Amino acid sequence: SAINMILKAFMNFMSRRTIFAPVRNKIINKYTSDEYVKGIREEAETERKEESKSHIVIYFHKVDDPYSALTIEYVDKIASVFNIVIKPVLVGEENPETVHEPTLYSEYCLTDVNRIADYYGVSFSSENYPEKNLVDIANSILTAVDESEFISIARLVSKALWNNDKKALEELSIKFTADHDLVIKKLNKGNTIRNEKGYYFGSAFYYGKELYWGVDRIHYLESRLNELGLRKGSTNDPICTLNLKAPEKCECEGKINFYYYPSLNSPYTFVSAKGVIELNDNYPINLITKPVLPMLMRKMTIPSHKVKYILSDAAREGVKKNNPIGNVYSPIGKPARKAYSIFPTIDEAGKGFEYINELLQASFHEGINIGEDEYLKSTVEKLGLDWNAISKKLGSNDWKKVLDDNLKDMYSGNCWGVPSFKITDSNDENPFYVWGQDRIWLLKEEIYKRLNS
Repeated sequence: SAINMILKAFMNFMSRRTIFAPVRNKIINKYTSDEYVKGIREEAETERKEESKSHIVIYFHKVDDPYSALTIEYVDKIASVFNIVIKPVLVGEENPETVHEPTLYSEYCLTDVNRIADYYGVSFSSENYPEKNLVDIANSILTAVDESEFISIARLVSKALWNNDKKALEELSIKFTADHDLVIKKLNKGNTIRNEKGYYFGSAFYYGKELYWGVDRIHYLESRLNELGLRKGSTNDPICTLNLKAPEKCECEGKINFYYYPSLNSPYTFVSAKGVIELNDNYPINLITKPVLPMLMRKMTIPSHKVKYILSDAAREGVKKNNPIGNVYSPIGKPARKAYSIFPTIDEAGKGFEYINELLQASFHEGINIGEDEYLKSTVEKLGLDWNAISKKLGSNDWKKVLDDNLKDMYSGNCWGVPSFKITDSNDENPFYVWGQDRIWLLKEEIYKRLNS
């Protein structure tokens, strides 16, 4: 409706303006706080008891989502380890407003799943997304199947679909088939449930007002179910672990170029900084920092339910990585522009990463406005640099081209979000682009592989 459009336009305007910083900071601090998580968990458990319901875990499955192909392999295991009821929900397309660069996104997801599947003990190798006619058969089978058989059939369907095995799908559809209208109805219903739960992708779990996306977040669901005392039997082996080869430290010969693309308004970037420092301490990398503008300052809009998920997810990742988000002061707008304006000079002096790390700590832990001259002066001096020389660049425009070039470089690796990373050999050949702070382990594996090949 027109009112919704006006409201949306206003929210987008607000999300970018410095004047609205207090409102923005309040929202961010709410969703990243421990109290918030504790509160929704208690509320969920109270509601469940009042309605005397069993512990229901919803699982959203999308047949042509590569991450669902990994996650479906673990759903049975969760159901067998805990006293819970798994409720599978078949979903269709994502809401367009939640996917910022659809072409890059779909290409990136497929690459990512091809890379990580093996570490999760799942065999997956597919060069392309499945053809539409096969996706239709897959959805028809899973629309017709009984809920009690959904997970086991979904695994078979997933394997056949991603292996482009039309014969296997046709054989399954002899027993399970639903007409086109019913499939559309089922997918729409699934999408409605997903939207109501505040989510936007497939391959996610929902339990008691909280979301857990993909194999990377199963351990959070597991520890929550453990807390509730729902584990059957006495073993405490984790359900889903990575099978890693790279050691903690690597004293190898040679060096790898490691490019880091941070933005100043990203909670995930804040969380990642500690992992980058550890990697830099323990592995022979040549760390090159290439900041980019925050998405909101690149005219992108992020719907509120996605903001909520990102903030609460980044908060739990920060706790896990021993780098918790503290008091937040979002630097969107003027503060970010001001802080970026002196980056190129600081970077030339060899302190680029240290400077960005200081800014992130200030914004996401200490609740400091990084746009204040006093703050910038003390930070530059803390880095052992001359404020008089550096402050000449304050408010200049030279940085814009630098950040723009960094963004183009990042995009050329199908990465549009932050933090992103790129590894190259010491001669800058063979780029390996990765998006996301929860893939630092993958970068480490790749560096180790390159140094030992």
